[in-house]
Amino acid sequence: MIRYIFAVVLAMLSMTAVQAQRMLPKQKGLEINAGMLSKDISDNYYLNLTLTVNGKNGSYWIWGAEYAYQLSGYRDVQIPLETYTGEVGYSLQLLGDARKTITLNAGLTAVAGYETINRSEAMLPDGSTILDRDNFVYGTGGRLTLETYLSDRFVLLLQGRTKVLWGTDLKQFRPSAGIGLRFNF
Repeated sequence: MIRYIFAVVLAMLSMTAVQAQRMLPKQKGLEINAGMLSKDISDNYYLNLTLTVNGKNGSYWIWGAEYAYQLSGYRDVQIPLETYTGEVGYSLQLLGDARKTITLNAGLTAVAGYETINRSEAMLPDGSTILDRDNFVYGTGGRLTLETYLSDRFVLLLQGRTKVLWGTDLKQFRPSAGIGLRFNF
């Protein structure tokens, strides 16, 4: 009986001393991000759901879907501008400590999607007509991400991002900043 107790105590002591491995190749993660497209977050925001697959040396592949919402003022009317995009890319680790507690990653993505202006209604309440149309958009995106592990499975993300879109009647250059949480499985 003393042997079993000693074995259990030794096993529990060894568990506290062992650190889990992080950023294992082929490990997957699901992250959700939210952020602002301008200084006024209540009217201009994005939501992003991303699947990551780790590569070597702390780098990873990115597959994501994003919804962005903005309001544009015209006289006394607020016109909603919505963008639905998907992105595929790769994020390369720039800096990080040996335990991968804090890392700095830079990513580049290909972006494609659809944007809608005033929910496809061309006529405004005052009789004005919107000349810009709904469009399919495509382009590229870049992101700089500061990542820190809260536990062995949860990662807190601080992101600075930008997208350059073609095929749009709106702003072509779209910077944003946000925060996110990733769950590794």
